[in-house]
Amino acid sequence: MEIDRTLDAVGPRLKELRQRRDVTLSELSAETGISTSTLSRLEAGLRRPTLEQLLPLAKSHGVTLDELVDAPPTGDPRVTLKPLATKDGRTIVPLSRRPGGIQAYKFVLPAGRDDDEPELRTHEGYDWAFVLDGRLRLVLGEHDIVLKPGEAVEFDTRTPHWFGATSAGPVEFLSLVGKQGERAHLRVAPNRRLATD
Repeated sequence: MEIDRTLDAVGPRLKELRQRRDVTLSELSAETGISTSTLSRLEAGLRRPTLEQLLPLAKSHGVTLDELVDAPPTGDPRVTLKPLATKDGRTIVPLSRRPGGIQAYKFVLPAGRDDDEPELRTHEGYDWAFVLDGRLRLVLGEHDIVLKPGEAVEFDTRTPHWFGATSAGPVEFLSLVGKQGERAHLRVAPNRRLATD
C-alpha cells in the first residue's frame, strides 16, 4: 500500500531533517514534547509516527506535513481552464475568480468583416486589453482603432465601445475588467536618457 511505504520512509527523513538543523534528540524532544526514546524509535523506523507526533515535528523543522513525510505529489499540477464558447464563435477563458475585484479573461475571436457595423455598449467599470496574436479592432466613442500584437489599451467602459477581429483573421487578447474606480495600473521605468538630456 502507498501509505505504508510513505510512513515507512518517514524515519530516515526525520533523521535527515534533524541532522540538517544540527539539533540533538534531547533538544528536539524539548521543542516537540515527544520523548527522546520515541524520537529515536521513529528515526530508526521501529515505530510509525502518528498525526499527533508529525504535527509538532513539522512545526519544529519548519516544513509542511507533505515535506516531512516526503509524500508523492498528488493530483495534476496543470491548471484546467474551462473555456466558454458563444454563439457567434467567440471563446472566452476566465483566468481569475476573485469576487468583486478585477477579473482577467482571455478572448479568442474569429475573423470578422471590416464592413460590419459594430453595436456599441456601455457599462460601469474599466477595461484593459492586451493583444497576443492577430489584430483587434476597437471602436471607442468616435475612435476606430486597430491594435496589433504587443499593443494595449485601457479605457472607462462608460464610453460606448466594441471589440472585434478584422478580416485579416482571428485575434487573441487578454482583458482585465474592473468595477468603477478600479483600474489596471501600469508601472514604467523612467527613461534615463530623457532625464539626462
